[in-house]
Amino acid sequence: MSLARFEIFTKVVELGSFTKAAERLNMTQSAVSHAVAGLETEWGVTLLIRDRKKGFMLTEMGQKMLIHIREILNQMEKIRQEVAFATNLEAGTIRIGSFASATSCILPKIISKFHKKHPNIYFTFFEGTYGEIMEWFETGVIDIGIVVQQYMNTNLNVLPLIKDKMVVAFPEGHRFEKYNTIDIQELQDEPFIMPKGVYRTHVDEIFSQAKIKPCIRFEVQDCSTITSMVQEGLGITIGPELFLKDQPNIRIGNLKQLNWRSVALAFPAIPSPAVQAFLTVAKDIFTTENGLHPKQIS
Repeated sequence: MSLARFEIFTKVVELGSFTKAAERLNMTQSAVSHAVAGLETEWGVTLLIRDRKKGFMLTEMGQKMLIHIREILNQMEKIRQEVAFATNLEAGTIRIGSFASATSCILPKIISKFHKKHPNIYFTFFEGTYGEIMEWFETGVIDIGIVVQQYMNTNLNVLPLIKDKMVVAFPEGHRFEKYNTIDIQELQDEPFIMPKGVYRTHVDEIFSQAKIKPCIRFEVQDCSTITSMVQEGLGITIGPELFLKDQPNIRIGNLKQLNWRSVALAFPAIPSPAVQAFLTVAKDIFTTENGLHPKQIS
């Protein structure tokens, strides 16, 4: 048993392919396959069920072992980082889970400042839904994640970043341009583009609280597709101001019934040195921008 085999096995699972894992690790495919087979032989279990057409799938034992293997690799990464930081030779990787609007609007600001202070720390990004981000924490895929606090049900620690307002988005020339605020009742007969992605829950709550049903014309997963459809006059939508305010050729308006989502960084009880440094930078940026003293969000 060796850490190298563990790293190979997790890379195969992460990329979903022996070939891709071999390319990423700069190894031959046979060497990768041999490493995984070696683990199976040593433990006397089957970790992967191979299929020429479908590739492979994890067995139940493979799923259990993957979690433990990731825990071991994560601990080894923390040890490497501790040593590196102690000797002023910073090194390591931070794996971040995020959702689309946060990836484009929050992370670049933090990473830009962080990179100036810690140029030898690298990042791996995973983008998904709220549920996927929580699952990635549970299975050891990520070290830190951008989450919405209202929908967290874990023992993770959080560092609040911003309150992101839910707003109405509509095309240029729409009657809503004349409104200072928009009553949710005004949306009832408007053709509505319903998001299927990460903030669908927020939109459903807004309509549920108003006890009205929107006139859904389209249900769309991708945020960029939604804004393109709004631009073309195919309907209006509700979404986070963080994302919608910078989209071209659309207008946004405030709802009379204010609704917010609290965006935060989630992290484990004992973060790695690199993650601790990342949290320090994020805290400095957002306490300054929000006019808060650090103690208010510690």
